[in-house]
Amino acid sequence: MVKLQLPRGMRDYPPEEKILREEIVSLLKEIFERYGFNPLETPVVERWEVLAAKYGGGEEILKETFGFRDQGGRELGLRFELTTSLARFVGMNPTLKRPFKAYQIGPVFRDGPIKRGRLRQFWQCDVDTIGAKSLLAEAELLELTLDFFEQLGLDVRIELNSRRLLQELAAQAEVPPGLADSAILALDKLDKIGPEGVREELITRGIPASNADRLLYFVQHLLTDILGANTAATNLEKLQALRTRMGKSQGLDELEELLGYIDDPRVIFTPSLARGLGYYTGTIFEVFLADGSFEGSLAAGGRYDNLIGQFLGTGEEIPAVGISFGLEPITEVIQAKRDTRKKSRVELFVIPIGKVKESWKILQQLRRAGIRADMDLIGRGVSANLEYANAYAIPYVLLIGPDELAQGKLKLRDMVGGKEELVTLSEAILRLKGRP
Repeated sequence: MVKLQLPRGMRDYPPEEKILREEIVSLLKEIFERYGFNPLETPVVERWEVLAAKYGGGEEILKETFGFRDQGGRELGLRFELTTSLARFVGMNPTLKRPFKAYQIGPVFRDGPIKRGRLRQFWQCDVDTIGAKSLLAEAELLELTLDFFEQLGLDVRIELNSRRLLQELAAQAEVPPGLADSAILALDKLDKIGPEGVREELITRGIPASNADRLLYFVQHLLTDILGANTAATNLEKLQALRTRMGKSQGLDELEELLGYIDDPRVIFTPSLARGLGYYTGTIFEVFLADGSFEGSLAAGGRYDNLIGQFLGTGEEIPAVGISFGLEPITEVIQAKRDTRKKSRVELFVIPIGKVKESWKILQQLRRAGIRADMDLIGRGVSANLEYANAYAIPYVLLIGPDELAQGKLKLRDMVGGKEELVTLSEAILRLKGRP
């Protein structure tokens, strides 16, 4: 006998969860398209050399990639994110008019640690702009992100930093130039393993202890030491404070320009933000619940100007910036905040009382009028059918018996309020569509 269980890190989504997930996805699509982005779909399987490209996900992510061979012996892998597939698509279609603005929504796979909000199969919802070097592209994504979470009813903060600034801080800390990117990947683990754990990893990666200490000081404490008691400093005040220590800085210039476009207290300049993917070249950002009640991020992204050129094999710089929304963590947060969950999309349940053929014809009229309707298919009694409709939280039932049909009426029951009334079919349709 087969043992019925799921692969580790995979899960099913019953209707009450799938309905919520689809509501979130529908809102994302609506906002993406409101901002001028168009849908794109890429396969879940990619060639291994695409996934393992130098500017792909980085060494840590590659260790978590599911790999296999097809029957022709070709090395393949399940995509670990959507950005690499987008870059491959753009590289294969060089005649695309730019800026190319697209969104992708679909499953990705990582054979990594399982934790709250992160499974081994999970969905990402990405939105990207290809071919725009202007920081207006970043500003657009940040505004889009704030709009989405506001409409979803979640209070968030967006942490903002620059990979260029981190590289400049690494240079100030005298980290050997060839190890700067490796150091930044280690910094991304600050929240996971703490400063001591990151310090040990920096040293393991070949960075002298004194340089590791300086780098950690720059990203964690330099601003506090400069600003002193001014804990309420604005983003621009923070940037100016760092400028007094660093002097000329392209990273600071870019952040200052971007924050000139989007002046919102929910966007917070955070020097310790690193992002662990190896392909980022400029701005980076990550979204968290403002009250900190959920430990992981809800969305994240940044600029990756070198990734597509790598796939083209030309080394050409093709400007690109994007953000990815995590469907799993967002769903988990919404579920924790809602008292009830929809168990069905059905709006109306038809209960025949000895009039099955007549009820069937009425059911089809309801459906063709745009009503999401269902009907008893197994001949239960009225009480059992009402119990069934109540179990799935179907808001209305329509009882159809000989007495009602003789009057040219139907009995409509509000399952929430308990009110019953005799109505015509047309009246029932208008009521369900929200019209008096």
